[in-house]
Amino acid sequence: MRRGGNPIVVLVSLTVTVSMVLLVLWQWAEVNRAERADPVIEAVADPSIALNTPLLSFRRTPVTLALSVNGPAFLAELQPLLQIVGESSCLMVAVDGTPIASIHAELPVIPASNMKLLVAAAALDVLGEDHRFTTSVVGDVGADGVVAGDLTLVGGGDPLLSTAWWPTSEVQAYPPTNITPLEQLADAVVAAGITRVDGRIAGDGSRFDDVRYNPAWDESLRGVEGGPIGALLVDDGWTSTSPDGIATDPGLTAAATFTYLLVARGIAVAEEPVAATAPIGAAEVASIESAPLSAIVGEMLLTSDDNTAEMLVKELSVADDVVPGTTTAGLAVVAERLAAWGVPMAGLSFVDGSGLARDDRVTCAALMAVLRHEPVDGPLFTGLPVAATSGTLTDEFVGSGVSGELHGKTGSLSGVKSLSGWYPASGGSLITFALVLNSTGIDEQGLWRPFWDGLGDALATYPASVSVAQLMPS
Repeated sequence: MRRGGNPIVVLVSLTVTVSMVLLVLWQWAEVNRAERADPVIEAVADPSIALNTPLLSFRRTPVTLALSVNGPAFLAELQPLLQIVGESSCLMVAVDGTPIASIHAELPVIPASNMKLLVAAAALDVLGEDHRFTTSVVGDVGADGVVAGDLTLVGGGDPLLSTAWWPTSEVQAYPPTNITPLEQLADAVVAAGITRVDGRIAGDGSRFDDVRYNPAWDESLRGVEGGPIGALLVDDGWTSTSPDGIATDPGLTAAATFTYLLVARGIAVAEEPVAATAPIGAAEVASIESAPLSAIVGEMLLTSDDNTAEMLVKELSVADDVVPGTTTAGLAVVAERLAAWGVPMAGLSFVDGSGLARDDRVTCAALMAVLRHEPVDGPLFTGLPVAATSGTLTDEFVGSGVSGELHGKTGSLSGVKSLSGWYPASGGSLITFALVLNSTGIDEQGLWRPFWDGLGDALATYPASVSVAQLMPS
C-alpha cells in the first residue's frame, strides 16, 4: 500500500517553493524597473569554501518568508486604520515593495506638501545630486579698479542665497542651514580689485520669469508661506524696507542689499540700485556656488521650504531649454520624468511645486511609486524629517514605537493632512507608506492625529524576521 505524504510537510514545502518563485520574480522585476540602481559587481566564489546552507532553505529567504508569515498579522494591525480612511482620502502601505494594504490608492487627492516628493525626485534625476547654483557679478572693470558703468549681480536660481543675518533672524520657523553667503561674494568683488562703481549695482533675475506668486495660491499664503519667487532671491525675498517685510521686486532688493555690502567694504557706488539684465558678453568679476543639490533638496524636505520647491521647478524649465524658466514648463519636466519611471499618471495634475495650490492632484499609488524608485541611501530618503527628532516631525510620534525611526514628508492645508515616507522594520525590511487625508477640518490636530498614531502603532508591530518555530509543523 502506498503511503500518503504528511499534509503539514507538503504545505511547508509548497510554501517554500512559492516563496522562492515569488522572490525570483520580484528580483527580476526590480532589476528591470530600477533606473538608478547601483552597478552589480560579480564576485568569484572560493572553491575551497564549502556551502553548508542548501539552495532551498528558509535561511536564504528570511525577508520574503517574514512577509509570508507576518504579513497577515500586519494587515490585521492596519485594518482599523483602513476602516476609518474616508472616501476622499487614500492610504497605501508596502513591505520591501510588496503592497500589504491600500484603500483608494488610485484616487486623485490634494497632496499639500507631499507634492515636494515628486519635485525632489525629478530635480535630483534631471539636474543631478552634485548640481550647484552659481550667482555671479559681471561688469567692465578698468585698470584702476573702477567700473565705468553698472556692476550686475546675476541670479542663478539659488534658493538659499542669504546674508549672515537671515539664519539668525527668527523670521522663519525653520532657519536655513545650507546658505550661500552673499557677504562672501562681496568679499570676492573686493579681492578682484574693484574700488569704485561709477554706475549702479543692478540685479538680474532674468533666468526665471517675473511671476512672483502662483495664481492658484490663496491670497493668505502669498509671502507668508511661499513667494516672492525669482532667480535672484536673497533672504527669501525678505526686506526691512517694505511695510510687510516682503520684497516687491526680489532682483531690486538683492541689488540694494549687495550695494550695502560693497559700500560697507569700502567700494563707492555712485547711483541707486536697479533691477536690470546684464549686458551680453559682460566679463565675470566674481562668483559663488551653492551647496550641492543633494543638500538643498534635503533641507527642502526637512523644513518643507516652499520657495525652494518653486525655484527648483523653474530651474527644471531652464534645464529643458525653456528660458526664462516657468512653472508650467518645469512641471512638464516633472511629469515627463515620472511617466518615464513608470509612475501611474492617471488623475495626476500639477499646478505648483510646493503643494500650496489646492488644484494639485496626486494619488497614493503615485507617491509610493516615487518612493520605490528612489534609492534608500539617496538624498530624498535621507533628507526626510525623522519622527520626534528633526524638521517638521520634531514634535510628532514622541514616545511612540516609531520615534527616531520613521522618516516622512508632512503636508498640511485647510482640509488636507498628508504623510508619506518610510520605516526601517527590525530584521532589515523597509516599509514605505503614503497617507493623504482630504476632508473638512482634517488639518485640525484632534482629527488627523488618530490616523497618524494608528499608522505609527501599526508600523512598529511588523517583525521583519521569522523564527524556526514559525516554520516548523506544529
